[in-house]
Amino acid sequence: MENFDFSLVNWSRAQFALTAMYHWLFVPLTLGLSYIVAIMETIYVRTGKEEWKRITKFWMTLFGINFAIGVATGIILEFEFGTNWSNYSWFVGDIFGAPLAIEGIMAFFLESTFIAVMFFGWNKVNKRFHLLSSWLVAFGASLSALWILVANGWMQFPAGMHFNPDTARNEMLNFWEVLFSPIAINKFLHTITSGYVFASIFVIGVSSWYILKKREIALAKKSIAVASIFGIMSGVFLVWTGDGSAYQVAQKQPMKLAAMEGLYEGEFSAGLIAVGVLTPGKEYDDDKDPHIMKIEIPKLLSFLGYRSTDAYVPGIKDLIEGGYEIVGEDGTKSIALSAQEKIDRGKLAINALAAYTKAKEAQDTNEANTQLTVLKDNFQYFGYGYFNDVKSLIPNVPIAFYSFRIMVGLGFFFLLLFALHIYLLYKNKITKHKWLLIISLFTIPLAYVASEAGWVVAELGRQPWVIQDIMPTMAAVSHIDSSVVQITFWMFAITLSILVIAEIRIMISQIKSGPKVKGEK
Repeated sequence: MENFDFSLVNWSRAQFALTAMYHWLFVPLTLGLSYIVAIMETIYVRTGKEEWKRITKFWMTLFGINFAIGVATGIILEFEFGTNWSNYSWFVGDIFGAPLAIEGIMAFFLESTFIAVMFFGWNKVNKRFHLLSSWLVAFGASLSALWILVANGWMQFPAGMHFNPDTARNEMLNFWEVLFSPIAINKFLHTITSGYVFASIFVIGVSSWYILKKREIALAKKSIAVASIFGIMSGVFLVWTGDGSAYQVAQKQPMKLAAMEGLYEGEFSAGLIAVGVLTPGKEYDDDKDPHIMKIEIPKLLSFLGYRSTDAYVPGIKDLIEGGYEIVGEDGTKSIALSAQEKIDRGKLAINALAAYTKAKEAQDTNEANTQLTVLKDNFQYFGYGYFNDVKSLIPNVPIAFYSFRIMVGLGFFFLLLFALHIYLLYKNKITKHKWLLIISLFTIPLAYVASEAGWVVAELGRQPWVIQDIMPTMAAVSHIDSSVVQITFWMFAITLSILVIAEIRIMISQIKSGPKVKGEK
C-alpha cells in the first residue's frame, strides 16, 4: 500500500462521487416521469379527452428539461473511466465495456429516436403512433438503466469471467452470467422502481403546490391520482426488491451488510436495527458497545440475509478474524478464512503472476505452469494482496449505517403518503387538507435525499473494492498527477452546480407558468 499515492486515489474518488451524485439528481426523475407521462397519454388516447392531452404535455415538458441535463452529466461520468480510472478500464474493460457499449447502441439510440416524435410529433403522426413513441422512450430509459446497472452489478459480484495471465486482464466467458447475475438483476429492479417512487413524489408535490395556490385544481387532482396509484404500486415492489437486494448483499458482500447494521460481533437469530445511534470511534477490536441506543426487530436480519430466523450473521470482527462456519447456498459447509489469510493468499497470487510472466519470457515452461497453478488457486483473493492492514478492509460504518436507515425510513414514509392521497382522493377531500399538501410539497427534496442515500449505501458500503475481492480502489486509478484531478474536480463542481441551478430555475419557471391554455402552441 505504501506505493500508492493516496492523495490521487482520494481526489479521483471524490471527483467520481461528485459527478455520480450530481448525475443521480436527474436519472430517477427521468426513469419515473417517462412512465407517468406514458400512462397519462394512454388515458388521453383511450378517453379522447383533451384535458388529459394538456396534462400529458405539461409533465412531458418537465421530463424533457430533466432528460436533457441528465444526458450531459452522464457523458462526463463515462469519460472519467478513461481519464481517472484507466487501470480499472484496462483490467476489466473487456467485460465492463460491453454493457456500456450496448447501452449506447441500443438504449440511447432508442430514446433519442423516439423522443423527437414524443415532443414534436403532436398532430404530425396519429395518436397511437405518438403513444407508442412515448412508451418506447420510457422503455428506452429503463433499458439504458439496465445495462449501466449490469455493469455496476458485475463490479459488486464479478461473474461470467476468467483472468487471462498472458494479458493480465479479465475476459468475459459467459455474457448471460454477467447479464443475469442475481446482484445485477436485483440492483436493476430496485433502482428503476426507486425512480418510479421518486417521480411519483415529484408529481404529487408539484400538484400539491397548484392546489395550495388554487390553480389548475383539475390537473393537480388527476395528476395526484395517477402518481399516487403508480407510486404505491411501485413502492410495494420496491420493498420486495429491497428484500432481494438485502439477501444478495448478505450472500456476496457480508462486510457491507455488517457495516449497514453496525454489527461487530456475529449473532445467531440477529435482529434488524430499526432505529439506532452508533458509538463514535468504535473499532472492531475494542470493547466499546457498538450502539449508544437501538430499537431492534428480533430475528429479522437473519431472515432477510439467510432466509432463516435462526441463521448466523457474521459481524465485522468475525469477517476480519475468520474461523466461523459458512453454509453455502448448496448446503456445503466451510470455515471462513481470516482477513490476514486472504491478504497472504492475495500476495501469493500477485507474486505468482509476476513470476509466471518472468518464466514465460525466459521460456521456462515448468516454472510457468507451477506459478500458473498458484495463481489460479489464489486468484479469488487477488485484490487482498494490495493490503497490509486488515482494518483497511472495513468500510465507513457510520455512513453506511445512517444512510441505510435514511433510505428505508423515507421509503416507508413515501408509502404512507401515497396511501393518504389515495384515501383522500377517494373521499374527494384532497383540497381540504392543507397540512398534507404542504408536507407533500416539502417531500420532494426528501425524495432526492432518499435516492442519494441508496447509492451511498451501495457504493461506499463496498469500499475499499472497485471490483469485489479482485481489485481495490487504490489499484484502479490512472497514473496521473493528483493536482490535475484536483483542478478538474473544481471545474466539474462549478460546471455541474451551474447545471443544477439552471435546471431548478427552468423547472420552477415552467411550473409557475403552468400548462399551456387550450389552443396555445
